Amino acid sequence: MNKNVRFELDLFHSFKEGDETAFKFFYDKYFKRIQSFSIQFIYDQDEAENLAQEALLHLWQSRENVESLNGIQAFLFTYAKSKCLNLIRHNKVKNKFKNDLLNHKERELNIEVLNSIQFDPLELTELERIIHESISYLPPKTREVFIKKRFENKKNAEIAEELGVSLKAVEAHMTKALKILKTRLSDYLFLIFILIYNN
Repeated sequence: MNKNVRFELDLFHSFKEGDETAFKFFYDKYFKRIQSFSIQFIYDQDEAENLAQEALLHLWQSRENVESLNGIQAFLFTYAKSKCLNLIRHNKVKNKFKNDLLNHKERELNIEVLNSIQFDPLELTELERIIHESISYLPPKTREVFIKKRFENKKNAEIAEELGVSLKAVEAHMTKALKILKTRLSDYLFLIFILIYNN
């Protein structure tokens, strides 16, 4: 681990404990990024500045919910994305924009979020490890159904026939798997979603 990462990790722990100096470091680091990200979609510099300030204030108020250093940027970009979409929706109603414009903007925002976050290869490797580890905690039959469905791209009917179970049983196993994984991967759902959505 290089010195910069160690330095930011130390600041992150201080930030979590309520250190305002540590918060200022992250405020200065991310303010312009959030403002620049937002202005590309709402085309209003003042509104983008307000949104960046709001996002960082919300980060400070919600710091107990941020579980990792990388979680800071994920939190901020997620919040900014949500606010941008709200403004786009508002303008859509006000100006009678077509529904496909909103969908197009939302996809652009998701891609922009992904491109804005500087993923470290080690972090991606760690994320993959966490996902596979979480899958390994599933009950054996549930895990088997989930793997066949998500990794082997098999239909429910195929899985039911292979395992000698009913369609309802397959559906029940998938529901159970997604519920367990959602709980275990709650801190990483945004990154997982945005990576999948972009592919």
